[in-house]
Amino acid sequence: MKREHSHRETSSVKVDSSSMTANKEEAGGFDELLVVLGYKVRSSDMADVAHKLEQLEMVLDDGISHLSDDTVHYNPSDLSGWVDSLLFDLNPTCDQVKPDQDSEYELSAIPGSAAYPPGKRTRTGSDSPTTTTTTRSMVVLDSQETGVRLVHALLACAEAVQQNNLKLADVLVKHVGLLASSQAGAMRKVATYFAEGLARRIYRIYPHDDVGLSSFSDTLQIHFYESCPYLKFAHFTANQAILESFATAEKVHVIDLGLNQGLQWPALIQALALRPGGPPDFRLTGIGSSLTGQSIQEVGWKLGQLANAVGVNFEFKSIVLNSLSDLKPEMLEIRTGSESIAVNSVFELHRLLAHPGSIDNILFTIKSIKPDIITVVEQEADHNGSVFLDRFTESLHYYSSLFDSLEGPPSQDRVMSELYLGRQILNLVACEGEDRVERHETLVQWRNRFSMGGFKPVNIGSYAYKQASMLLALYAGADGYKVEEHEGCLLLGWQTRPLIATSAWRLNRVG
Repeated sequence: MKREHSHRETSSVKVDSSSMTANKEEAGGFDELLVVLGYKVRSSDMADVAHKLEQLEMVLDDGISHLSDDTVHYNPSDLSGWVDSLLFDLNPTCDQVKPDQDSEYELSAIPGSAAYPPGKRTRTGSDSPTTTTTTRSMVVLDSQETGVRLVHALLACAEAVQQNNLKLADVLVKHVGLLASSQAGAMRKVATYFAEGLARRIYRIYPHDDVGLSSFSDTLQIHFYESCPYLKFAHFTANQAILESFATAEKVHVIDLGLNQGLQWPALIQALALRPGGPPDFRLTGIGSSLTGQSIQEVGWKLGQLANAVGVNFEFKSIVLNSLSDLKPEMLEIRTGSESIAVNSVFELHRLLAHPGSIDNILFTIKSIKPDIITVVEQEADHNGSVFLDRFTESLHYYSSLFDSLEGPPSQDRVMSELYLGRQILNLVACEGEDRVERHETLVQWRNRFSMGGFKPVNIGSYAYKQASMLLALYAGADGYKVEEHEGCLLLGWQTRPLIATSAWRLNRVG
């Protein structure tokens, strides 16, 4: 069964990688990727054009103060002639030497060449053949066309990185920065973060988390929680599934695989306090990394104060681990037969995919404590494939939608939320191996993992769907958000793209 709840749709940032190979039949001997962008360069001339562009970059590095003031640049179809004219203006003594056949630039085989043209430029002469009129240089840019080129440049740079052509990637990533600066709104923000990720990968300046950044990450997450409905939706839908599982239990135990700032649990405590017949005894086990041990205790103390204020008997235990895969059943102090158990994970499990076997370890631990329900919220995206360019393209689509959904009046929450997402982009693009922890997978992939691990899905239910839809309707700036119920799971998306998914599971007891 599949149901949808839609709000008024607004425009979103669209990324179309398929346009990179469009209009091949129109190329007529010219490089089809440049034809798409309005440039006519024959494939046989690509090496020469690349060499000229390399010369142009060297001249630009030396400064452009001697550029003639009577030059106005637009965008001709003759790319080679345009580069020649610029080289003449910038450096009249520059020798036009054709590259060797062994040149490091083999652009005829690299779609990234489509990203080279830096804007609409052409050279025009003076109105009078005998008189020179001094004017200011100008560049005329079309924002929409530049946006298309920006996407092409990003994809071309990513492909150059994948092919380990770092010299070409270096040229392209600088070009991306120039194109991004002419954009506005979500497109510029997304492109800037992806360009930084590519630059870090090219120059091997990798982002990393350390002790000093741990509290900062928590702060960013709080701003993300306040500025948009994604975390609220995650917490609400997971809590609803937990409440239904705890309907008649007198003692309940929630194991949170990533406590962070504990933002999910005040609402659950208040809901338990209002339960007909009185609240159950509530035990919460919060798990965090070794970088946040002290803050976990503070979160537990604050939750205890709230529980006491609303009349819920509350018990808190913290567990500090270097990795979630180190969790062992005995650490949880399960009181078999006397309590109903729920395991909760919000945006935690995908980080284990960086370490082979870690997901199997945590699923084995969960299975051994025999919980009544497991609630899982993950990004609805495929960012864990083996091919870098595929991951890059998919993540560019995904984060373009996320950033577009954040657009609105400037605020501190919004700016910090963008930084929160930007840090994910940097990790996803710049890092590899165990350092790349943002390894998002789709709901279908998680279904396969949990089914193979001995679990079966639990239908979250129509009530949670209706309540989540009402939550969005009350949320300021909710236009464009969409809730979808699919095979017992709930998804929240922007426009037509699902972005996060909530699912629930229980042990598959056979026989």
